[in-house]
Amino acid sequence: MQQFFDFPMTPAYSFDSFVACDGNAAALQFARRIADPSDAENLLYLYGPTGSGKTHLLQCIARSLNPADAETACYLTCRDSFSARDLVARFCGASALVVDDLHLLPDEAALRAALWQLFNDFNSGGRKVALAGLLPPRELPHLDDHLVSRLLWGLVACVDATDDHSRRMILKKIADDRQVRVPDDVVDYILMTASREVGALIAAFEALFRLSMAEQRRITLPLARQSRESTGVAP
Repeated sequence: MQQFFDFPMTPAYSFDSFVACDGNAAALQFARRIADPSDAENLLYLYGPTGSGKTHLLQCIARSLNPADAETACYLTCRDSFSARDLVARFCGASALVVDDLHLLPDEAALRAALWQLFNDFNSGGRKVALAGLLPPRELPHLDDHLVSRLLWGLVACVDATDDHSRRMILKKIADDRQVRVPDDVVDYILMTASREVGALIAAFEALFRLSMAEQRRITLPLARQSRESTGVAP
């Protein structure tokens, strides 16, 4: 009998809730080093496809280095809109420089200069720097050439969990976090019908989980098919 709960059990960003697999083992190891104040390594750049876990690892680093106010004090995503002045103000007095989605940095000279200056200030001062983007350092657009070169001096790791073994591990981990049992045939069905992007995979499971909770039914293959048909989650 599957147990039902009246609330979703969504884990916070943590290293314990991160699903380790062959495609992200190096990134996880490097992130733990950066998150450790006693480790001398202080520069990390992560790259890989959307939904592969880069943001999860950056948030882990931010929370570890500044647990009181990680999201507002030392983490920023380039998906947000900000000026060079905003960028500098955001990290004034911060314990670490954690910037996500560098491939989305606008093509603005002032922003390039501000980020380069921030990087120099943190790096030369021995403070931790963790950055991430969709592309390897040399392929990042709108980034100061000096910063690109410096990124290659630190730890660099690709994060990719799009192989079937990794995707299966992710589904099993999400189910465990929500304390529900998911049969193997359901896992196989989700893997066959969801996009290879990890974010889409998680969305497919979350839709199934919500339907299971709403109808107080066990997660089965027929319910998985119903969820896919009703939500339009498709490859």
